[in-house]
Amino acid sequence: MTDLTSGEWLESNRAQWDERVPLHVASEFYEQSALRAGVGILYPVEEAELASVFPEGLEGKRILHLQCHFGADSLVLAQRGATVVGVDFSKPAVQQARALAAEVGLADRSRFIEANVYDLRHMLPEPESFDVVYTTWGTIGWLPDVGEWAKLIAWYLKPGGQLYFADGHPTAWVFDDGDGALPEFAVPYGAEGVIESDDGLDYADETATTEHTRSFEWMHPLSSIVSALLDAGLRLDFLHEHYEVPYRMFAGLELGTDRMYRWPDKKWLPLAVSLSATNPR
Repeated sequence: MTDLTSGEWLESNRAQWDERVPLHVASEFYEQSALRAGVGILYPVEEAELASVFPEGLEGKRILHLQCHFGADSLVLAQRGATVVGVDFSKPAVQQARALAAEVGLADRSRFIEANVYDLRHMLPEPESFDVVYTTWGTIGWLPDVGEWAKLIAWYLKPGGQLYFADGHPTAWVFDDGDGALPEFAVPYGAEGVIESDDGLDYADETATTEHTRSFEWMHPLSSIVSALLDAGLRLDFLHEHYEVPYRMFAGLELGTDRMYRWPDKKWLPLAVSLSATNPR
């Protein structure tokens, strides 16, 4: 069984993400001019679905943002009147998040904690204290135990509180770029155990070369994600599949004016999934 709070997987992944922080801060992918102008935006998937889940807006909501990276999206939520606690296991990411919060005048509406998700109860011992748990894009695949992830979310949500989750679709993760126009099978959908890679590629800066290239990830089928949330006592409100994703998952995807990548012709398979779940207690 994977040790959830320490081990080679955690240290290798952390070293890789530590190194990525300055690359991402400087990249066009994470362009922050709108945030600095006071009108930060999320991707179209989140914008549409958050408006549906919270038609009254986020004013006054207390939000826990898991795996927040350097806090750009956390601060977009804070700009909309929420009080946000962002969590990331990378010290440079958390330092950058705090600096960015001060720069845009949101230090009073945001707090950033350096922690592995599975250690968070020790760092933030506040059960049933959040209206919203928010986690999006490139998160769950870095976690070995989806059951513990779901329990943590349920532990922090107030009665009536809601989870919002969006990420790459698990069915898309079985593929990798091949020699042809379409991706090829690479990882079984039902793969058990860790998936180790050493390619050093970066989605935000395709020209970047990094020193820490070894990473550890896990495949979580859609049924496992949903079942974990239900087993943790949450009620599923919706589950949506999307044929666009906010990063170049495959070389053959085309970038639209909405900053989303999609198939150039047919909707071959969904690229992203999103869901909302409520703590009914």
